[in-house]
Amino acid sequence: MRFWVVLLGVLTHGLAWGHELTPTYPTLETSYLTGVLKAEMHLFNSRKDINYYSVSVYDKDWNPVKFATESKIIQMDYLDHKDIEVYVRTKDQEKAHYICTKSKILKGKSAPTLLASRICSKIK
Repeated sequence: MRFWVVLLGVLTHGLAWGHELTPTYPTLETSYLTGVLKAEMHLFNSRKDINYYSVSVYDKDWNPVKFATESKIIQMDYLDHKDIEVYVRTKDQEKAHYICTKSKILKGKSAPTLLASRICSKIK
């Protein structure tokens, strides 16, 4: 019985891979703009079925916090890496708790195994 459980685990490993967002605990640092702080993030697309990700910032109760980035929707090919700079106003520094990315599934793309994944990093 143990053999079959291990075999099933080995054969299904990787079917539910998500993307990666690092660092896990980013810090908000001074940016070149007055009154604005910056967090540098790194995104890795480990999903063949997903090419778009959205970026968002939330407070401790998961309410959206205003932020800026080069693009809130990011296009990435499979196994691509991308550095992202997330800008938060100094007055929102205490409010911002999480920086998140969420995989975006294209409308009309139907496959029973497509799942959206959201990965969040907690701001120090």
